[in-house]
Amino acid sequence: GPPAQVRQGGSGRNQSRNTSAMVKFLKNNKVVILLTGRYAGKKAVIVRNYDEGTNSRPYGHALVVGLAKYPRKVTKRSSEKTREKRMKMKTFVKLVNYNHLMPTRYSLDVDLKASITPDVVENATKRKGASIEARKVFEEKFKTGKSKWFFSKLRF
Repeated sequence: GPPAQVRQGGSGRNQSRNTSAMVKFLKNNKVVILLTGRYAGKKAVIVRNYDEGTNSRPYGHALVVGLAKYPRKVTKRSSEKTREKRMKMKTFVKLVNYNHLMPTRYSLDVDLKASITPDVVENATKRKGASIEARKVFEEKFKTGKSKWFFSKLRF
């Protein structure tokens, strides 16, 4: 009879998924949502893409900077001190596989390329510094009152 259909190895997931078709909209400054790990459900911004992968990470991934802790709601009544406190946010810097990112239709025009370079990620102290730099940039951005969606917590 006809030969039985041969299934290729792999986890049943389409292996070619993260090469060409998926990459087009994962550009710099694109807002993404992390899907796995410690920061699952958190929003981040792509700083640099590695579509082809690197030697240490042979898959498509991106350097992202995101919000680990979102700013809280501020009312007109709240004092200056409270306001300052509630506007604080916490950021993270991370290399993430494209499979663990969900792109959104939003972009955030922030310039993080200068402070967050690829070598930052290898070193814990540098990473911390970069994270703090990013936080400053994000807080400035937040104060302009634009891109409200990025700074609001995902409800799910």
